[in-house]
Amino acid sequence: MSDTDPTPEPEASTDRLSEVFDLVGPLYRRAYRKVEQDAPLEGLSVGVRAVLSMLREHGPMTVPQLGRAQALSRQFVQRMINDAAAHGLVESVPNPAHKRSSLIRLTAEGRAAITAVLDRERAVLRQIGGDLTDADITACLRVLSRLLRHLDDIDMD
Repeated sequence: MSDTDPTPEPEASTDRLSEVFDLVGPLYRRAYRKVEQDAPLEGLSVGVRAVLSMLREHGPMTVPQLGRAQALSRQFVQRMINDAAAHGLVESVPNPAHKRSSLIRLTAEGRAAITAVLDRERAVLRQIGGDLTDADITACLRVLSRLLRHLDDIDMD
């Protein structure tokens, strides 16, 4: 890397990206534990929380769509949907685009539960991110999104 070029050499860039992967795993596991610790408040597992969050953000989706969006197997997503349905958090509705693949949508109870979880998570994130700039967060999202896109061809089923 030269003094005028902020782009690292390819080998240095590879090493830095490796550092990102080294941080993402522990970050995910700690966030997972935090959700598990708070889960009794709404009765949500991490998997159900992920499904409810996707439905809140994107509206009704099929099980395969949810699986692809979260890089999870359809079988795992179906188990999470079954759990959420047993608690009255989601319901199946006819899919006008595909007769055999129902749409899954939030119930009012599901919307209230995921909203409470996300509000609590945002309160924690406000404490964490105070010194991060918008540029910092934008760069982080850009890098993580690019890494994720690079691994799009990995089959999750």
